Amino acid sequence: MAEYKAIHGFTVQNRTADTKATGIPGASWSSGADLNRGLSVNMQGAGVSNTAAIATGGQTGGPPYVIQAKSEQYNGTAWSEVADLNLARTAAAGAVASPSSNTLYFSGGSGPIPSWSATTEAWDNSSWTEVGDLNSARNGAGGIGSSNTSAICISGEIPNNTQTVNVEEYNGSSWTEIANVNDARRYGVGLGTASSGLYVGGDNDPGYAATNELWNGSSWTEVGDMNTGRSQFGTGGTTTDGIVAGGRIPAKTANTEHWDGSTWTEVANLAVARSDTNAGGGVSTSFLIAGGANATAYVASTEEFSAAGPTDSIINTGQVFYRSDTGDMKVTLNVLGTGAWATGGNLNQGRYALMSTGGATGQTAALVFGGYKPSSPPANDEHAVTEQYNGSSWTEIADLNTAKAGGAGFGTTTAAVAAGGGVATPIVDLVESWNGVSWTEVAEITTARAELAGCGLSGTAGIIFAGKSPDKALTEVWNGAGWTEVGDLNTARSNCGGAGSSTAALAIGGAPGQKVQVESWNGTAWTEITELNAARSDVAGTGSGNSGNLAVGGSAPSIVASTENWNGSSWTEVGDLSVVKFAFAQGSGTNTDALLAGGATPGGSPTGEVTTEEWTVPSTVTNTTITD
Repeated sequence: MAEYKAIHGFTVQNRTADTKATGIPGASWSSGADLNRGLSVNMQGAGVSNTAAIATGGQTGGPPYVIQAKSEQYNGTAWSEVADLNLARTAAAGAVASPSSNTLYFSGGSGPIPSWSATTEAWDNSSWTEVGDLNSARNGAGGIGSSNTSAICISGEIPNNTQTVNVEEYNGSSWTEIANVNDARRYGVGLGTASSGLYVGGDNDPGYAATNELWNGSSWTEVGDMNTGRSQFGTGGTTTDGIVAGGRIPAKTANTEHWDGSTWTEVANLAVARSDTNAGGGVSTSFLIAGGANATAYVASTEEFSAAGPTDSIINTGQVFYRSDTGDMKVTLNVLGTGAWATGGNLNQGRYALMSTGGATGQTAALVFGGYKPSSPPANDEHAVTEQYNGSSWTEIADLNTAKAGGAGFGTTTAAVAAGGGVATPIVDLVESWNGVSWTEVAEITTARAELAGCGLSGTAGIIFAGKSPDKALTEVWNGAGWTEVGDLNTARSNCGGAGSSTAALAIGGAPGQKVQVESWNGTAWTEITELNAARSDVAGTGSGNSGNLAVGGSAPSIVASTENWNGSSWTEVGDLSVVKFAFAQGSGTNTDALLAGGATPGGSPTGEVTTEEWTVPSTVTNTTITD
């Protein structure tokens, strides 16, 4: 039975506070009060919520940089300057207890970088007192702890500019060396307590680590990595409910991830991409980030991450309400961020001109099959290999009956079709059907051809079009038992991209030369629509219909990494591929969640590419003021 709100919609409600999203996946960032230090970086932050935190030390200016001793405390509304540190420091670590009135601040750089400090100071909510020094001076360490009498100092950089695995524990008066971490890093961050914590990420020269190590009070164990390796970021929470935000990757990032005790999940992005922030503060449902450095400058802004509590008004996308305290009319919207490509799991067999299921399954379920990679003897150039993706890795499963490349594929991981093909071998009209276990030869296409495109959302309903030789406009539809010729493309072509279904599809770009032409299929006929911004052939398409599609990579005539998004009326250039390549499998997914595998790099690759790329567009549920 339909809900009342689905039938009648929402009434306009009168509120004095914005509604909140439920749960961590729906939680959102909002603006808090700025720090008094307008330009601050690498300061230690601590706290147990977004209404109680402390930010200490850091650096401003630069170059030359000025190391700071200042401290500020947050009450949920404003930052107030409190007593200075005894020793100005940057790149330090800390531990904190509720409500940020029982804090420990240790290690760091106290002079021109590079420098290293062993100094430890305890905060009692009115002043800082120097207590027992670390055994090993360091900067860029991670800190874990819940008070100024119980803390752990982890890893970091030591004199001679190397990373250490050394870990020390504080008991309220002195530091003792305990079990080392497995991976030496600097600028990683800790969360949890001295008896149960995580040490996450960091810079392990020359890369940015996604490593996550769990501390059980006696030893360190590597557990699930973050999705995005980073250093100098914010974190808070516990070993079963943690959060990380921002950092260097090496560019500044707004990426936020939530840890549930076994896996990391990307959630709402920060409004300002930043690194070198305070270490954060709070639990996963009430978290805070302040200060840091964006792409061009230091920032003073504060952002508060929050999910709804039991007494909060809950977000419903599309609801409209009036903020009587501010005089604003607001609407709750799902706002899409900026998409980006990231590296996924490698194929077991590198190749190009391969086929795939495509469709709308995105990054969690895909199938690629066949493909070409130059080898010796030439008879081995085309392959029958089939691989299945589970969201992180590829597994080889049953081979095609006939090795082929340059054919068309469509369907799902349990019901797929491979049609036509021929790159190094003769062009064929062969078709094979996949049932989730094995391939079976089925009805042939009416005209043998290669370098054709195909799309479809099931193994019993698909469409193939274009191809060569020579270049063709021919279109055929599959009904699960046989092929039927339908309306031709307006422009004969090969090596084009395909996206959609047997009733709503796009033919994108193509050869000969490189084409900008795009045609739309409505189930009966092809219509020319808005052209691409960049002409290209050997392009991949993603998407399930005539809107929400991507055109990715290709040859134009040099190999390109550019991605264009189709919104149903126009093409817009969005994020580039991480690896410049062409002639990959048709993309799987949509314009917000897509996957590409294999391909060839500029100049040709002797073995074909093994790389996989995953396209993600983050989304945030937010309350937006309605304006004219």
